[in-house]
Amino acid sequence: MIKNIQSIKKNLNIVLNAEGNNDISLLILRVTTGLLMFFGHGLSKLTAGTARWEKLGHALTDLIGLDSFHIFFGFLASLSESIGALLVAFGLVTRFSSFFLFFTMAIASLKHLLKDDFSELALIYASICLVIMISGSGKYSLDYYLFKKND
Repeated sequence: MIKNIQSIKKNLNIVLNAEGNNDISLLILRVTTGLLMFFGHGLSKLTAGTARWEKLGHALTDLIGLDSFHIFFGFLASLSESIGALLVAFGLVTRFSSFFLFFTMAIASLKHLLKDDFSELALIYASICLVIMISGSGKYSLDYYLFKKND
């Protein structure tokens, strides 16, 4: 009985004690964001083809006044929402990947806002990617295991 109480107390301390949980929090944030983005948005856009990429690309090219490269920029947006999202989930080149995903979501948000349409989901994804960009991937990531510095 005492061992059970000690075990419960230990598990509660893990949850309630803020110290040392940042890496677990980043893991949860990265994996859920990356997988939701990949399966909810990225995969369908990546496999949709050039007609969809052209439509996506217009979000950026119309915004900056560029009259070409719609398919190219749409393909890049599709890549960041699919492959980039998986890289974020696995914690591989995380800051780089989350930057491109942040940029894509910022453009999507801006496009909606300019049309008097509020898209909170794109803003939420952009905010999460900004947090990941600033904080990095954390200890439970491929970045940590592949690129950590030996002290």
